[in-house]
Amino acid sequence: MSALRERYGTENVIASDIRMPQAGDGPFEFVDVTQQRQIDVAVRRHGVDAIYHLAAILSAVAEEKPHVAWDVNMGGLYRTLEVARASGCAVFVPSSIGAFGPSTPRESTPQDTVQRPTTMYGVTKAAGELLCDYYHARFGVDTRGVRFPGLVSHVALPGGGTTDYAVEIFYEAIKHGRYTCYLGPDTRLDMMYMPDALKAAIDVMEADPGRLVHRNAFNVTAMNFTPAEVAEAIRRHLPDFRIEYRIDPVRQRIADSWPHSISDAAAREEWDWSPDYDLARTTEEMLASLRRKLSGEEEA
Repeated sequence: MSALRERYGTENVIASDIRMPQAGDGPFEFVDVTQQRQIDVAVRRHGVDAIYHLAAILSAVAEEKPHVAWDVNMGGLYRTLEVARASGCAVFVPSSIGAFGPSTPRESTPQDTVQRPTTMYGVTKAAGELLCDYYHARFGVDTRGVRFPGLVSHVALPGGGTTDYAVEIFYEAIKHGRYTCYLGPDTRLDMMYMPDALKAAIDVMEADPGRLVHRNAFNVTAMNFTPAEVAEAIRRHLPDFRIEYRIDPVRQRIADSWPHSISDAAAREEWDWSPDYDLARTTEEMLASLRRKLSGEEEA
């Protein structure tokens, strides 16, 4: 939200959630995506011309509550697209590498390929891509999206995703000097630092529509690593850091169903996608930011 407000102006970006914000730093609307009228009222009240639809139940939680995940992920998207159709809004919808499945090519996964996900999260993401394509083709809604890899952030806490370890490991490195990882040491996945994720979301929405062959959703990636490799990157700053492994079979099964790496050639060609952060730079910034954050919490 802060990235959008920095770019377009605080008063021009309407935040929404099912939780009230702690500080009122800009316009806010309480919106539950399971209630279409709430979405419609907020859009009409503020004359919204683009919706960043981020509400979703993530992969691990979705396996525990598949019926809730379907209602939030698919029902919420359908209601949002209906409001956009009626109001003439553009819509950004994040998809995920979770939209791929075990039969997807595992290395350098191309933009257009077999998907066939085997998790409820993946089913909703793959179906959501198709639904967005339909609303664009059938009703002319300007739908766009990207398939995010695992996201690393010092601002957003883990929210029940399979790649949460890539955030938790930095917190635990600063706080305790050790981490117990629920994925195996050689589990290789694509990842992205949050500033690059925000850049991708904004850039694809600002892209010249005349160049877009694809819309929903572009492969994007920034780096590729295993738990063992990110632990080694942390040890370059914290030599005594230790990692252990206690594998969670549910999350390991999900991770094993995803590609080892994806190709973002289409995004680079159609809207000049280029990430700024690799593992070394991400590690340095995560550790520095968390030191400041956790130090401030202790002082408070």
